[in-house]
Amino acid sequence: MSDTLFMTQRRLKALAKQPWFLFFALVQPIIWLFLFGNLFRRIVELPGFGGGSYLTYLVPGVVVMSAMSSNMWAGMGTLEEIERGTLNRFLVTPVRRGAIINANVIEQALTTTFQSVAIVLLGWAAGAHYPGAHYPGGIVGVLVLLVAAVLLGTVFSAMSNAVGMLVRQRETIIGLNTLLLLPLTFLSTAFMAKELMPGWMRALTGANPVDWALAAGRGALTDSPDWGRVCANGGALLLLAGLAVWLSTRTFRAYQRAV
Repeated sequence: MSDTLFMTQRRLKALAKQPWFLFFALVQPIIWLFLFGNLFRRIVELPGFGGGSYLTYLVPGVVVMSAMSSNMWAGMGTLEEIERGTLNRFLVTPVRRGAIINANVIEQALTTTFQSVAIVLLGWAAGAHYPGAHYPGGIVGVLVLLVAAVLLGTVFSAMSNAVGMLVRQRETIIGLNTLLLLPLTFLSTAFMAKELMPGWMRALTGANPVDWALAAGRGALTDSPDWGRVCANGGALLLLAGLAVWLSTRTFRAYQRAV
């Protein structure tokens, strides 16, 4: 734990020297939030959507999509450290190997939390409604949404690190991210209610971790949350995140043996 803390502090110090990074991390979610929010705002009038404000419906979708898309690029940072020789220099220190990977994942989790909080606040300022001022819904629901986004981000950041150490090619990470981002987004309820999807798409959403995060977040933000469903989706995300971190650590050990 002390090694992980040290390595995380090192990464956060480097991040603090790039304040514009956090600004640009919010530009794309803002575009999604307000562009899609205005373009599709009348879609709630379709029978079966459920009514309400589309902006309120969209905020969790943008939070989850942003968590996925930003964490998909974590492997690029790992590649940069490999190319600069930084990663190899850490291999001759007594620092625990798991701490090197865990620090990367924690940094991404903190960035995802900042990004998600900013999106929720922007949505609230624009008129999105988070049911209840207290439990159930309200702040509790928002916290569940943030945790779901962090867990989903952990899945993709750990997998991206694993791919980066295995292939050591930027083009592969770029191609993989481009391949996965839109299908995983549109095979979820990020922008469209499940009831209005074609049958085959509804079937695929059940196996999509992006939709697990949305189901947990949106479920906790309702007036009467189904906490059993929320916990089931959150538990599935937690297990997948643990598996992804374990795989990333194993991949790092394989990289260590290869250098």
